[in-house]
Amino acid sequence: MINDLDLRLLFESVLETAVDSIVIIDSRGRILNLNQAAETLLGYSRAEVTGHNVSILMNAHDAGQHDGYLERYLHTRQAKIIGIGREVLAKHKSGELIPVRLAVSEVILNDRIIFTGIIHDLREIRKAYDELANLNKELDKRVVERTYQVEKVVNQLLATNTKLKKEVKERVEAEQMLRSKEEQLQKALSSEKELNELKSRFVSTASHEFRTPLATILSSASIILKYNKEEEQVNREKHIGKIKNAVNHLTGLLNDFLSLSKLEEGRVNIMIEPMYLSELLQEIAEDLSGIKKPGQEICFDGQNQIELHTDRNILKNILFNIISNAIKYSEEDIHIVVEEKQSEVSIAVKDRGIGIPGDDQKHLFTRFFRATNVGNIQGTGLGLNIVKRYCELLSASIDISSEFGVGTTVEITIPKHTN
Repeated sequence: MINDLDLRLLFESVLETAVDSIVIIDSRGRILNLNQAAETLLGYSRAEVTGHNVSILMNAHDAGQHDGYLERYLHTRQAKIIGIGREVLAKHKSGELIPVRLAVSEVILNDRIIFTGIIHDLREIRKAYDELANLNKELDKRVVERTYQVEKVVNQLLATNTKLKKEVKERVEAEQMLRSKEEQLQKALSSEKELNELKSRFVSTASHEFRTPLATILSSASIILKYNKEEEQVNREKHIGKIKNAVNHLTGLLNDFLSLSKLEEGRVNIMIEPMYLSELLQEIAEDLSGIKKPGQEICFDGQNQIELHTDRNILKNILFNIISNAIKYSEEDIHIVVEEKQSEVSIAVKDRGIGIPGDDQKHLFTRFFRATNVGNIQGTGLGLNIVKRYCELLSASIDISSEFGVGTTVEITIPKHTN
């Protein structure tokens, strides 16, 4: 069993070796402690800032509002940053403003409220964004230059062909060949530009989606160390649950990106085998039991022992994605309705969740698109794009009907025997 001294030394070790900067304040906004990473990032020593208001580390706008915000939060418990996080400008001792990602957690320690701020330096990420923007500008410039060159060649050939009236047949063939090359060039340039835009969106999405659960893991791991009493087991379990959820989210992100990569590269092989749908659905329900919300159940309607001849893993990925979405965007039970037809089987997943706004529904299968009402619910916008492409591999169809604020039904219709 760890004694108080060992626990304190362990906490100080974790605090000092953390990669991100950590600043700890009391309920009046006074700095209690900060780690070595924060000293390096902000230019202050621990002795210089301890006891001072944390606003000395903020830009002028945030510094002027901080004390009022903290007082309102303690009075109303309505958070704008605490437990949410956002990008802000931190102030270096020299006066330099540094773009950072700030995640603030509230901790009650021995009836005393303290706040832990985890600060992630965004300068390298901003630099990468700027470099990517410059690359896109250079690409646009090259497109203009190449288009001009193509137009110049076309004009020269047309002028030459005018003089060669007797060689009509050769002129027509030359024009057709030239136009074909021009189209190929335009397609190549368009694909190159689209690829760069896709890379830009991938970097932006991945950096944001990976950073948030990592910050949660770091914050919860730090806080767990403070709950060393037996009666604080509930608090420990709460933060352990946060860490598990963050790890599961990261696993889902990696699976989405790996699935997209395999689909893009054509590395998905179809393995047809006999299987029973009921067994697959029960397996998926067990796999998703850990992410269900309190009181939420997965209910099966009309299911029986239907035998399918298809790729089991791909069908599992399709249904896993759809059912996990229903759980994520709904608080109530999820209903799975199975209907057997002559040569097909339909599987409908119904929820009574937040629904999808009408204007968003035409973009549902677009990569990285997320509906405007998802708020802070995590996701990459890749799931339905991957599901649709998997359905095409199994000669299956997907239909989505949804009403904003009422719920969503996703129906998969799959052949009993996939060719």
